[in-house]
Amino acid sequence: MSWVLNLIEELEIVPSVYLKKLINTDEIWEVRAAAGSDIFRLLCFFDGPQLVVVAHAFQKKTQKTPKQDIKTAEERRKDYFRRKKQ
Repeated sequence: MSWVLNLIEELEIVPSVYLKKLINTDEIWEVRAAAGSDIFRLLCFFDGPQLVVVAHAFQKKTQKTPKQDIKTAEERRKDYFRRKKQ
């Protein structure tokens, strides 16, 4: 899984198979990674061009990203920027 994070850090354009914006979200992006036969998703957002903040992670068992997981990431994003302003 760490090689996917290194890929995101080093490539200027990351293939959508590894990183894609989730539609109808508040700027939440999904990182796709596998460890053996397990598939994991990291929901993240950007704070400027150089910082990716991982807001939530889970083991994916269905085709669609569960709405509750997206909601958790969106709430954490709002909280992050609210605290950053203080």
